[in-house]
Amino acid sequence: MLKTPEDHVVTDERREVMKQLVLPADHPPVRAGKIGVLLVNLGTPDGTGYWPMRRYLKEFLSDRRVIEVPRIKWWLVLNLIVLTFRPKKSGAAYDQIWNRDKNESPLRTFTRSQGEKLAAGMAGHDNIIVDWAMRYGNPPIAERLEGLQKQGCERILIFPLYPQYSASTTATVNDKTFDALKTMRWQPALRTVPPYHDDPVYIDALANSIEAHLETLEFEPEKVLASFHGVPQSYLAKGDPYHCHCQKTARLLDERLGWPKGRLMLTFQSRFGPEEWLQPYTDKTVEQLARDGVRKLAIVNPGFVSDCLETLEEIAGEAGEIFHEHGGEHFAHIPCLNDGPLGMKVIHNIVMRELQGWV
Repeated sequence: MLKTPEDHVVTDERREVMKQLVLPADHPPVRAGKIGVLLVNLGTPDGTGYWPMRRYLKEFLSDRRVIEVPRIKWWLVLNLIVLTFRPKKSGAAYDQIWNRDKNESPLRTFTRSQGEKLAAGMAGHDNIIVDWAMRYGNPPIAERLEGLQKQGCERILIFPLYPQYSASTTATVNDKTFDALKTMRWQPALRTVPPYHDDPVYIDALANSIEAHLETLEFEPEKVLASFHGVPQSYLAKGDPYHCHCQKTARLLDERLGWPKGRLMLTFQSRFGPEEWLQPYTDKTVEQLARDGVRKLAIVNPGFVSDCLETLEEIAGEAGEIFHEHGGEHFAHIPCLNDGPLGMKVIHNIVMRELQGWV
């Protein structure tokens, strides 16, 4: 009898039945046939006190992808200076934005919610399991990878939550993931999400979010800064594509918004140490705009998937203070996409695209 094409299709249910048939009667139960999706963000301290902050900063600033200076020199600076004084200062900054209801940072709150909402959006795919992790701090990548594998995930999609690629962000998530795989006897098949700095759904979500927030303001900003996290200038010289990705995101966003030339400006924030970083600097630009007579300003952070210390304290707080101190009158921080409908649409769209062939 001739077989139709449908007869050759192996569904997840049939695959599970076949696996059960070939197992010996005395074989221990094995979970299999599942697909895992792991969302990974930068990280967060477990608390705002000195020791939680010190543990977090030590793990973060010990990463060779983050700080690319000679090890001996940096070890001395990190352990004798940075980890002595910075935990208290950073803890005070985190304390200003801390989610006291859940006793955690906003980044952890949003990342968990993104995972939960993505899982709910996958309700029609019973073989997909969604989880989340942090590159630095808790929950760690290795723990969540092991958890997915124990639930039967033979294939796992790693989603570093960074639209623009940098060795200091996306690459270090992948590094930690591959380090975890080195310890596994039975490794799952793995995919990693590529940068999506020019993805049309992402650009459209940013534009819609900006337009919607500006409509709620009682003033119309003369300038809007697209502020991205900075990296040392030397990283660009070594071939890191981050600067180019940020430039393209800003250009596409500007084209999508259709504003007069020069209203949207690209800047870089969060520089650390004496080395020259990508410019123009956000804080210096804010100050100069105020000095030049700009009285109405807004800032958006396209490179951050979720609001965090760098957006809530550094931009909504410090940048606003700088603007007002130098003559500015009206200032607004435009929230990140976070776990709202627009942000979740971006995440869901990218996940489904990268799962093609698996789902």
